[in-house]
Formats: sequence, structure tokens, C-alpha cells
Amino acid sequence: MPSKSNRAGHRPRKLSQSGSEPPEPAASGKRERNKAQNRAAILNAAREVFTELGYDGATVRDVIRRTRLGSGTFYNYFPDKESVFRALLQESEARRLEWLAKVERGGGYERYLRDSFRAYFEFVVSDRTTFDLLQRNAATIRSFARDPLIVDEHARLVGVLEHEMRSGHLPAANAEYLASSMIGMCFEIAVLMVKRDPIDVDAATEFVTNLFLGFFERARRDSGARERRAVPSA
Repeated sequence: MPSKSNRAGHRPRKLSQSGSEPPEPAASGKRERNKAQNRAAILNAAREVFTELGYDGATVRDVIRRTRLGSGTFYNYFPDKESVFRALLQESEARRLEWLAKVERGGGYERYLRDSFRAYFEFVVSDRTTFDLLQRNAATIRSFARDPLIVDEHARLVGVLEHEMRSGHLPAANAEYLASSMIGMCFEIAVLMVKRDPIDVDAATEFVTNLFLGFFERARRDSGARERRAVPSA
């Protein structure tokens, strides 16, 4: 005998192949929003805790206390405090790459270097996560030097430098050494920069730019001298 809902003209809900009802789109969307909100709440709390207590002094319990979530919810997203810290660095790195992508190429390598370094230091000042973590957790960030996040950045920069050298925009040099020195130098100058009052982005930019311009000028002279020596005399 047909049900009352069928007599009223309602169509029965379709079942999936497993026999269960498919998830409601609205319910699924709400779950995804809740997951995103929970993750954001954990990261915001972790940023505050790492800034106030430092990475070594902070615990997972400290992070959970800053949220309205239970410990079980925390572990649904992160297995430990290291993974939370890494997630903060990863989000910051993604924003940094977006920021640096705005730097226009062209106008010579001096302008490109200066604009790239300035963009990095301006990002550090403008991005709360990077700024806060640099102020209190510089040593911890250094300890992540072999983390895939940092290694990927090194490989990316090596590729950019090699491309610029092949194109003749930069003098030939060891791209791996150069990438390591640029990443290390910018990081250490940024650590000092954020501790100063007032913060001077211009001074940091000019210092690092002039340092590497001097290197490139020396590399260009050395390259020219080698080419002259290689030409047989008449």
C-alpha cells in the first residue's frame, strides 16, 4: 500500500548504491564550513600561544585552552604542536609567494633585486603570522631549515636564478650557493628588522640589495676576465 507521502504526490528519496541516503548538500556544506572554522580557530590560538610563550614553552593544552574546542577536536586536525607550527609557516609561505609574485621583472637585475628584497621585507611587516613568529620563534624557524617547506623554497629560488642567468639578466654564479645565501641573509635581516623601533624596511632593503649587487659586480668582472684570458692572442 503506498505511503501517505506517495499518495500526496511526493517522490521517494533516491538511495545510493550502498543503500544509504546521499548526504544533503546543505549539510555537507555546513560541515565543511565548521571544519574550516575549527582549523582557523586552532591556528589563531596557536599563533597567540607561540607568540606569547614561544614554541618551546607552549603545549598543545595551551593552544586548546585558547579555543572553545575540545582536545579531541584538536587532534582531528593536528597530531601535535609541531604540525600546528608547520601549518602556520605553510600558510605564511603561501601568502609570501603571492606577495612576491607582484614584483615585475624587467629594468635590469639591480631593480629586480631591490624590488624583490623590498617585497619580502614589506611582507614580513604586513603579515601578522610571519611578524609574530619571527619576533619570538626565530630559533625554532631556523631549526626547520631542512623542512620540505624550506627545501621547496630553496629549489624554487635556484630555478629562478638559473633561468635569469641563462637569459643573461644575472651574471653566471653558483645558483645553489646564491639561493642559500639569499634565503639566509633575508631571514636574519628580517629577524633584526622586526625587533627595531621604528621598523625600517628601506634600510633592510638597501643593505641586502647593495650586498648582492657587490657580489654580482664582482662575478661579472671575474667572468669577463676569464673570457679575455680564454681568447688566444694574435
